[in-house]
Amino acid sequence: MIRKILYSHYGVEVTDEMRFGHYEACKKDDNLYTLIPVNNKDEEEIQELQELVHHMTSLGDHRVSKFLESKEGNIREEVDGQAYCVLLNEHLQPLQSKQLGRKLGKFHYRGRSVQFGVQKISRMGQWKGMWEKRIDQMETYWNTKMYQEPESEFDKLFLEAFPYYMGIAENAIQYLVDTELDDETSPIDSGTVCHNRFMKSTWNGEYYVKNPFDWVFDHCGRDLAEWTRERYFINIKTYHRDVRSFFTDYQSVTPLSSFSWRLIYARLLFPLHFVECVENYYSSSSEAERHFLEDQFKKYLNQSKDAEEFLRVFYEMVEAPVKKTKIPTLGWLY
Repeated sequence: MIRKILYSHYGVEVTDEMRFGHYEACKKDDNLYTLIPVNNKDEEEIQELQELVHHMTSLGDHRVSKFLESKEGNIREEVDGQAYCVLLNEHLQPLQSKQLGRKLGKFHYRGRSVQFGVQKISRMGQWKGMWEKRIDQMETYWNTKMYQEPESEFDKLFLEAFPYYMGIAENAIQYLVDTELDDETSPIDSGTVCHNRFMKSTWNGEYYVKNPFDWVFDHCGRDLAEWTRERYFINIKTYHRDVRSFFTDYQSVTPLSSFSWRLIYARLLFPLHFVECVENYYSSSSEAERHFLEDQFKKYLNQSKDAEEFLRVFYEMVEAPVKKTKIPTLGWLY
C-alpha cells in the first residue's frame, strides 16, 4: 500500500516495505517514509502539528519527522476513501539512550518557545476534568455491578478494589487543585510540546524518530510523570537509580519549579494503571486479552503496598526541594 501511495501521489519510488511501530513504512537510502492514517484528525489539527514540526526543526531538532508534500503540494492525501499523511526522516540513527532525561529537557526547552496559540492538541489545564470524568464513569459502572452477581474473577476483584483506588484518585485531584490554588508558576510551567504518553519506547525504536502524531501540548510534568510511571512498573524493585538519574539529567537543562514537582506528583498519584486496566478489560471482546488483563490486574492489586512506598519515597529519591519550597506531602503514606 505505502509503495503505491508514495509513487502515485509523491513521486517517490521505493522497493522494500516494513513496519515502523504501528505504521506501514519504507526505507530508501538513509530516508524513512512512514504512512500515517489520519481519518480521525481534522485539517486544523494536522496544520497545527505541521507548524510545531517547523518550529522544532528550525531550532535544530533533526530527529523530528517532517511532513512530506505530495505532487500537488498537499500534506494530507485521500486514497480510496482513507486520508493519509506521509512523514519523512533523514539521516537515520538509533537512539543513544544515555541521558534520556537531558534529551527530553532539550526537547521541552525548544517546545516552550512556540510563538502561536496551540489549540487543537492542547491539554493544558485539563487534567482535573479528564480525571474526574474517567473516575465518575467508573464509579457509575461500579454501582451497576454492585447489584449484579459477579460473572468473573475480574468482576469480584474490581468490586472490592474500586473504593481504594477511587480514594487515591480523589487524593490526586485534590493535590492538583491545591497546587493550582496555592503555588505560583515559573517560566518552566508554560506549555510545551509533550507526548500523549512518553515511555522508554517513544524514541527508542529501531531508529531515533520523533513522530508529531505522538504529540500533545501540555505541562512538561506530563512526560516526566509518565516515563517515571512506566519505569516503576517495569521492575518495582530496581527503579530508584534510573528515576533519580533521569530527573538529574533533565534538570541539567532546566531546573524544575515547586509547581512542576507538585504536578508530577499529582499525576503519579492518579492511579492510571488501575483505570486503564479496568477500561480495557470491560471494552475488550478478546478472551485472550481479558485473561492477560486479569493477570495484570491481580499483579497491580498485589503491588499496592509497593506502589504506596514508591509514592512515599518519590520526592526524596529525586531530591526534590521539599522543605525549601514547602512542597506538601501526604500524611496517609507515612
